[in-house]
Amino acid sequence: MSQPEAERLEFKEAKNNFHFERLAKYCAALSNEGGGTIILGVTDRRPRRVVGTSVFEEPGRAVAGLCDRLRIRITVDEITHPSGRVLAFHSPARPIGMPIQFEGVYWGRAGDELRPLTADELRRVFDEAGPDFSAEFHRFATLGDLDTTLIERFREMWIRKSGNEGLRSLSNQQLLEDAELVLGNQVTNAALILMAGAKALDRHLAQAEVIFEYRSSDSSIPFQQRLELRRGFLGIVDELWSTISLRNDILHYQQGFFTFDIPVLNESVVREAVLNAIAHRDYRLPGSVFVRQFPRRLEVVSPGGFPAGITASNLLWRQLPRNRRIAEACAKCGLVERSGQGANRMFEESIKEGKPQPSFVGTDEYQVALTLLGEVQNPDFLRFFEKLGKERLSSFTTEDLLILDAIQRDEHIGDALKPRLAHLANEGIIERIGGRGRGGRLILSRSLYSLMGKRGVYTRARGLDRETNKALLLRHIEGNSEDGSIYQDFQQVLPTLTRHQIQKLLQELKQDGRIRVGGTRRHARWYPGTTVL
Repeated sequence: MSQPEAERLEFKEAKNNFHFERLAKYCAALSNEGGGTIILGVTDRRPRRVVGTSVFEEPGRAVAGLCDRLRIRITVDEITHPSGRVLAFHSPARPIGMPIQFEGVYWGRAGDELRPLTADELRRVFDEAGPDFSAEFHRFATLGDLDTTLIERFREMWIRKSGNEGLRSLSNQQLLEDAELVLGNQVTNAALILMAGAKALDRHLAQAEVIFEYRSSDSSIPFQQRLELRRGFLGIVDELWSTISLRNDILHYQQGFFTFDIPVLNESVVREAVLNAIAHRDYRLPGSVFVRQFPRRLEVVSPGGFPAGITASNLLWRQLPRNRRIAEACAKCGLVERSGQGANRMFEESIKEGKPQPSFVGTDEYQVALTLLGEVQNPDFLRFFEKLGKERLSSFTTEDLLILDAIQRDEHIGDALKPRLAHLANEGIIERIGGRGRGGRLILSRSLYSLMGKRGVYTRARGLDRETNKALLLRHIEGNSEDGSIYQDFQQVLPTLTRHQIQKLLQELKQDGRIRVGGTRRHARWYPGTTVL
């Protein structure tokens, strides 16, 4: 509280009112200036004092909203102080070369006020990631190298996405200049990659091709089909999917009267995977993008590793397009989301279909290897989503779906996802059993198991109730009344409970007079008490 407010620290009194939008702007500004903390419930002038704040009654929801809108990992500390409640929101430093925006504005700070970053400041940020190859003009390419049919396709897609019919009246050159793909007779690499004719691409940028291979089994060394697709990407994207769909089997799942027909490969997931490879590969390397199809999976391998600061574990929360001009052009015509949500969509759709999450095993500094697995792992999970309904499911964030997937796989839920747990519990989607400590765990709610006709599965997942656990302990102690029971016995009787939980049950039985203990610590033994059940 004695520190001066600087680029990384902000105090706000915020006793009874502080709008979420204002908080989001400050978090974006702090992130853009190296990361920092905004503290609510403390006066901003020194000597400062705690006045307390009543805003954001559920800080976890505010954090979830900030993470969803800003796409950075915000955290919060809720501090109980004698003078009132204090909230400290921590905003991390922005990724390399990627300023953070809110409502279309890149925010910074001037003293304790907010301001948009200047054009010069933004340029310096973007330059951190190195030059954008896709935005560079090709030395020898001209407008004549672009396929007019692909230019028209780009026009129609842009009109459909934007609703701007005025684009129809523009000349080809003006259209492409407005999209920042050409300037006069200078043609960017992005324009070639998206719209070049086959011969022009072969002459100027031969590595900008997609090679498709099909193999009938994992052990099949020779491929059964191979296509070398060397043309502007707008001219091959549909052909590539049509080729894949010819061998895209339909999987049938029967659950009582409920039948699922799920394609091995989801079209939207495959398109996103290929589009991400085109938008983010390193075109300075000579290799091609490879799309390899197998009966039950698809592999997409692209030259160049992840961009600086991006890993397989953080790519859902950080975006740094290696070829910004390609990403922007694809966003204009509706092929990809400019906000970088392609990876999120791949994960979301895979989870909704009960399939394994996309895998980046095999990725290194020279290539990104993405594998899409087509087998449904848990048909019951499919029915769970069906019972939720499309409208309710559409409100789920990527974090929500990752949490549900972790629960149904009985896997650990990372700290990055925990702010959404309270929301899912309040919505009646999940339940916590066994307390909040190490022994606690999460399961899907009773109501959802009932909708699926799986009430018995819910009972098994929830486990035995407290009194039943105590009865099991007592039965074991009574069965070994002569020698007494040691603590290790109880761990075998109730293997899913922690030491603390077992000790709590034993303490309750002792207080009721049902058991007694002889010895201490490691030498302790439990015997039947004087009270009969």
